[in-house]
Amino acid sequence: MPSDPSEQEVISWFDSLSNWGRWGPDDALGTLNLITAEVRRKAAATVTEGVSVSCGWDVPPGPIGYEGSVTAVDLSRESKARIGWSLEHITGLVFHGYATTHLDALCHIFWDGKMYNGRPTDLVSEEAGAQQLAITDAGGGMLTRGVLLDVARVREVPWLEPGEGAYPADLEAAEAAQGVRVEPGDAVLLRTGYGRWRHETGKVSPMEQGITQPGWQAACLPWLHERGASFIGCDTANDVSPSGYGTIALPVHVIGLVAMGLWLVDNWDLEELARTCERLSRWHFLLSVNPLRLTGLTGSAVNPIATF
Repeated sequence: MPSDPSEQEVISWFDSLSNWGRWGPDDALGTLNLITAEVRRKAAATVTEGVSVSCGWDVPPGPIGYEGSVTAVDLSRESKARIGWSLEHITGLVFHGYATTHLDALCHIFWDGKMYNGRPTDLVSEEAGAQQLAITDAGGGMLTRGVLLDVARVREVPWLEPGEGAYPADLEAAEAAQGVRVEPGDAVLLRTGYGRWRHETGKVSPMEQGITQPGWQAACLPWLHERGASFIGCDTANDVSPSGYGTIALPVHVIGLVAMGLWLVDNWDLEELARTCERLSRWHFLLSVNPLRLTGLTGSAVNPIATF
């Protein structure tokens, strides 16, 4: 197993991998700027089968999902009408965390009192929400070529163990085995097999096993920067946990969101996608991720769709 970079080295990447000012002082899109019109056209041209796969988990009711009620209304009792309807009022929706598939906005994580591109963190408050770098900055949607790097498959294991990270060597081994290469503007999805673990055990959150999970090791950050990933995802909450670092405990979130402006989608269900890739012998596809335009919010639940 490759050696982990030291915490000092990881923290130094905040400067060496920074995209602050790369697309101008007022930029709020970060690495989504890499999804150019040409990248979208090429991604759309990959659709040949017409097969679509959802990569999102159902949002569960309860404390880790949503709390609300569904009311069925039958007008026929009062008006003799034939029409009826049902509706709901959701009093709480929790999408950050380990259960729900969601997109993190660039205002989600802070470092030394700053957000991406040098914005001060006081632009986010309980009273006003996120005044800049909110989820609405991605309101135009994220449409690009997706690449699945199935590290569990390459390692020939059902899933990576809790606390086990994927390294650049794993990513390149997956590329070689799958006949694909990550290119600028691509979305890069890491399959650790944790979705299979969730399906087979019926468990939802790694909190049930001591807040540990497989995921991206921090060593992958320079690789993702060099390759020009537009956003990344994983079948966990992205960062391997525990990361092995103290001060910068969530390096993929901190360096990714704050320094690189790299958008993160946590908690994918990649199992059907992996089976489809295997069946078609193809690990790239058109990928669409569209957040709700929730004013001032730090993220949104999403339902990513891969189309072949």
